[in-house]
Amino acid sequence: MPARVHAIIVARPGSSARAQLLRTLDALRAQTTPPSAITLVMCGDAAGVRESETVAGLVEGIIEARHGTSFADAVELARPRVAEDASLWLLAHDTAPHPRALERLVGSLERSPSAAIIAPKLVQVDDDREIVSLGVSMTALGRSVELAAGELDQGQHDGRDEALGADIRGLLIRSEVRDDLRPDRALAGADEGLDLGVRARLGGGRVVLTPSARISVSPDGPAALPAGRSRSAFVTRLAQLHRRLSYAPTPALPLHWLALLPLALWRSITHLVGKRPEAVLPEWGAALTAMFRFGAIARSRRSIRSFRTSSWASITPLRVSRGELHRRLDDGHGSEGGALSELHFFSGGGAWAVLAALVVSVAAFTEMLAWPVLGGGALLPLRRTVEALWNDAAWGLRGVGVDLVGPADPFASVIAVLGSLWPAGPSFALVLLWILALPLAVLGGWFAATRVTDRAGLRIFAGVVWACAPTFLTALVDGRPTGVLVHLLLPWLFHTAVVAHRSWGAAGAASIVFAAVAACSPSLVPALLVLWVIALAITLGGARFRGAVRLLWLPFPAAALFAPLALWQQSHGSLIAALADPGMIWAGPQASADAAGRLALAMGFPTVDLGGWLSVLPAPFGFWAGILLAPLAVLALMSAIAPRWRAGITLLVVALLGFATAFLAVGIAVSFAQGTPVAIWPGAGLSLAWIGVTGAALVTLDTMLTMPRIRLLGATVAAVAVVVSAAPALLSFHLAGDERVLTNGPDSTLPAYVAAQAAGEQPIGTLVLTPQNDGGLAAEVVWGASETLGAQTTMMSTATNIHGSDITDLSVDLLSARDFDAAGELGAEGISYVLLATTPRADDRAVALNSAAVAALNQRDGFVHAGTTDRGELWSLQEDASDRGSLTAGQHATARTVTTVQLVLLIAALLLSIPTRASRRAARAQSRIVGRAPDEPLVLPRHPDDAEMDAVAESRELHASDSASAAGSADGPAPEPTNEATDESEQEEKR
Repeated sequence: MPARVHAIIVARPGSSARAQLLRTLDALRAQTTPPSAITLVMCGDAAGVRESETVAGLVEGIIEARHGTSFADAVELARPRVAEDASLWLLAHDTAPHPRALERLVGSLERSPSAAIIAPKLVQVDDDREIVSLGVSMTALGRSVELAAGELDQGQHDGRDEALGADIRGLLIRSEVRDDLRPDRALAGADEGLDLGVRARLGGGRVVLTPSARISVSPDGPAALPAGRSRSAFVTRLAQLHRRLSYAPTPALPLHWLALLPLALWRSITHLVGKRPEAVLPEWGAALTAMFRFGAIARSRRSIRSFRTSSWASITPLRVSRGELHRRLDDGHGSEGGALSELHFFSGGGAWAVLAALVVSVAAFTEMLAWPVLGGGALLPLRRTVEALWNDAAWGLRGVGVDLVGPADPFASVIAVLGSLWPAGPSFALVLLWILALPLAVLGGWFAATRVTDRAGLRIFAGVVWACAPTFLTALVDGRPTGVLVHLLLPWLFHTAVVAHRSWGAAGAASIVFAAVAACSPSLVPALLVLWVIALAITLGGARFRGAVRLLWLPFPAAALFAPLALWQQSHGSLIAALADPGMIWAGPQASADAAGRLALAMGFPTVDLGGWLSVLPAPFGFWAGILLAPLAVLALMSAIAPRWRAGITLLVVALLGFATAFLAVGIAVSFAQGTPVAIWPGAGLSLAWIGVTGAALVTLDTMLTMPRIRLLGATVAAVAVVVSAAPALLSFHLAGDERVLTNGPDSTLPAYVAAQAAGEQPIGTLVLTPQNDGGLAAEVVWGASETLGAQTTMMSTATNIHGSDITDLSVDLLSARDFDAAGELGAEGISYVLLATTPRADDRAVALNSAAVAALNQRDGFVHAGTTDRGELWSLQEDASDRGSLTAGQHATARTVTTVQLVLLIAALLLSIPTRASRRAARAQSRIVGRAPDEPLVLPRHPDDAEMDAVAESRELHASDSASAAGSADGPAPEPTNEATDESEQEEKR
């Protein structure tokens, strides 16, 4: 006698759900073996269902439950209506059984006495050839693994008859065990069928698969995983953790409980590396929820214990091994069938261009190879230890001033990273940066060009033009580290940011480079934010919402670095001071806000000497240097009417924003160099403009100049002109003589005696007094062995009033006739030395003030004249100075909070940027070029075999021509070729 089957259908309200429910009921009516009874559980308003004659004619009862009732709870509500000898069939409103599904499920149940659960094959409702589920297993750590989900149904799994578990939709549970095998409500809708299978196995039963019983399901039913990646990730992880705590042996349960939060941290890291940031918060939410569900865990463990008759070893054969899991998760490495555009860095000549730039750099900066420290311009030594570098990058006591506590400039973090690359002598990292700057610029320009063109020659053109940018070479010869770093970083920002909407890997990398660019040049932040908003608008306009979410991440690391400094500047002065140039403020040559300066900026030069041309040629001829950049500008403007005009116009907008930034920067002075206002360096804006102009010129050369000879001529003229414009700057290191800005060192800005006393970065304070040519006195306090680049802070360079302890009165009184304990007051501030620095190009007033200061200090009690040094006159205190002040408890807490938030966001961005095999495969499967027109042909590199075949074809063609000529000379004119021959020739050419 066939087994009686009671079907329970769990449904949701709504018009779509109602239509699916009616379809499911029609499918049940059409069953060859209909169920003996059907109970409908409506999770929501059941009024509309009760009025339906179709529903009333099929179901034996309708139960109305709350809207948020889970599938397990709904099944539990209907269980009392099931007859004692009836098996239980679990359905939902979106599960439509095929006509013979129940017949085959019942048949399997009758043929398998040991079967506790019979599972059907679930297929897509709109495509029954795609398998949704056919058996579920789990790993040794409890991760659920679908055995056939997403595969095309070709009968490849029809021979499988047993599994550890199955999807709960469509399960047929034997009547004898149905009271013991109840869906666990604590699983929250995930892994319920797997949990039933595990408990059935422990109770001596089996989960038998019946592939011939097919049920069509939808992805949004009440028994399916919730919609949304975050919600689905939370439910899945919570179910896994709940099962782990429920299955764990009693002695190991506390260890599993204690490991929940460390595991959440580790899995958060793996989620970020795996480009799944949306799963991080659900991971922590699931861990915290599972930790405190003591009652649910106790009920699950009690249920398992009451039914269990077999050991846990009985489920081991049905688990998925580690190797099998890797094979199942492997989505086919190399299955992309070749990339649309390979990189071809070596075969395309990019490596040779970088090597050539290295040769030019060594020739241009030959003497620098023997320098241990680079000085001059805005350059300063770095800290002598890596630990000190990173201390300067953290919130706390600053390396200048007295008792100055606050946030570090983000640029200090860039310097810490740079100095950490050469731990033995961090200052030498700047020497290496200057020597490698030209090849690194070519490398960055070449990679940035891969987003615009596939042509190898044009990529080399972009690398050369980018390395010869006037603003870059001016920053190199004038010793401006921020300008050099910005120019080296901008191509990588372009390379990653334009594809940030495609993947989390690109978004993570772009966010790091965005933060580094902003740290080196805060004045670029407004322009970069405008471009970010434009990118968001374009992405949202294309309805690419996931891409927009990735783009939203870009400014977060930069915001974390700048927020403490911006808040400090807002509370102590003006927010615009946060846009000040970081590092050492140097009143060096740069374009001003007058007509001549703005003309130089319009031509692309950050200084009025036009990249050194005015020092080489007389003024009337030197001004023609700007004409050399005209071919590149013409090519850039033509991009607005090129076939890829959208990309061209976007790049012209980038150039326009760069020029606007440069023009505004020269009129804003928020920093001071010993009391002299210094305008923001306009070279960073010109670098941004240069990348827009270069990219737009590439668009023209790649898509508008289609004839190879014209393209070659245009690229050659523009590149040669740019290289010629760079010649004075490249030669200036050798030709400038005594006027050369870059110098060998110094290793310390303080006398060697002080530097030796402060070895190991001891916090020894030195008061540096510098007489000014206007009769004033500049006073600053330096801590450690030297004034360093990373210790500089815009908190001091932009200050319009005193920050920290005021030492101005003490400095003036020190040189006056006032009788007081000057040494005692200096020692109380932690200052051990006084340096009367030599004034550069001193006039009579500075010399007179220097002489008076020497006399006054020599007469002071408590001071010992340590001698005359190349830095100036040095005095030390007779008594030991007090230790430097430390942070209070509240300041320590602030420092920890700020540092933790910044590190979390930066590490998250770094983990997102780490490439994986899947991310590399996905990147290769897409065109590297961004903004390509749909009808634009691909430029594929020629293979050597193609060239050989062309040579053979050409020789055959010549041989045939000679033969035809010989025949023509003997027999008369050669006949006209037939259409057939012409067609064969065309086909051969196509091949």
